[in-house]
Amino acid sequence: MTQQACNRRQFSLGLGVAALAGWPAARAQGEGRIVIGQSAPLSGAAAQLGQQFQAGAQLAFAQANAQGGIGRRPIELRSLDDGYEPERCAENTRRFIADEVLALFGYVGTPTSLAALPLASQAGLPFIAPLSGAMALRKPFNRQVFHVRASYDDETELIVDQLTHLGQTKIGVFYQNDSYGQAGLDGVGRALAARKLVPVATGTVERNSDKVDEAVARLLAAKPEAIVQIGAYGACAAFIRAARKAGYGGGFYNVSFVGTQALAQALGPQAAGVVVSQVMPSPYQTQRPASREFLEAVKKGGDKVQPNYSSLEGYIAARTLIEGLRLAHSGGKLGRESLVAALEGISGPVAGFPLRFSGHSHEGSSFVEMSMLTGDGRVRI
Repeated sequence: MTQQACNRRQFSLGLGVAALAGWPAARAQGEGRIVIGQSAPLSGAAAQLGQQFQAGAQLAFAQANAQGGIGRRPIELRSLDDGYEPERCAENTRRFIADEVLALFGYVGTPTSLAALPLASQAGLPFIAPLSGAMALRKPFNRQVFHVRASYDDETELIVDQLTHLGQTKIGVFYQNDSYGQAGLDGVGRALAARKLVPVATGTVERNSDKVDEAVARLLAAKPEAIVQIGAYGACAAFIRAARKAGYGGGFYNVSFVGTQALAQALGPQAAGVVVSQVMPSPYQTQRPASREFLEAVKKGGDKVQPNYSSLEGYIAARTLIEGLRLAHSGGKLGRESLVAALEGISGPVAGFPLRFSGHSHEGSSFVEMSMLTGDGRVRI
């Protein structure tokens, strides 16, 4: 069974549980289902990111519903495919607004999230756990937006710090030609500037494309010691393959949005030595509480969810939303404003993952660590 088929099956099972429990369906929130809207790439070049994040989130929502939901109201995650295209994402968001969902959750990507955010803000919709580290979603402060992952500035600072400590100062940047790529490029630029350095060269690729030959030629001509990549897994894998075929022997460093497992699968044996910064703890080890709790949930759920960084992020993001819903419900009537206020009160681990929100900061985490891919599909910390 494919990952997408598993996701559809989990979604259907979740609705089946609601029906058996006698919870009424409702277009608006009322006293029926608590409907949450998600626009994500469930098809196309970034599909694995959306599918994996959604699978982890559905695991958490299924857990909550099996325990009675929120005040006997089941949570329904209503996901629409945007193919990682901003225009489609904006249209999906308009549909969610018309359907009067309680909140938006788990949008995947910077350009898509930026297309949706003005619509969400105008409608007064909480915008929770976008899978993006862009500063444009963080500043200026927006009370509707909550982040469970560190920023791209946090990730690129750690990457540049590691490279310069290794004595590597000739650093190139391969980036997606949109707001996501620009956010990562800006982060690398700031980290280098703090060390009185600049990128030795840059190269771009269009969103949802793997045409990288021009970027490879531009970057390799500058002879960088390492190349930081700000793109999705398909384009980054194509770049690595082409650069190595051209004889490049330097290192490749990716930010977390690349999709670690998807990149490893796309590269196969050529993944060996590729570095990825991570904003979640390893889903393959049990040293940290969040990883242990997630893997136990996967096991209890029948091992239908593939443990990887994206599904773990979806699980933790959903558990954060669930905690907000629980707190809002216990404090009185559940609504958009009460959900925002409840999320601002979270200051401690959620599903074992340290998070801290407040009335003036909705950046819940700054956790970043480095990982390295092996040639046999594994990820080392």
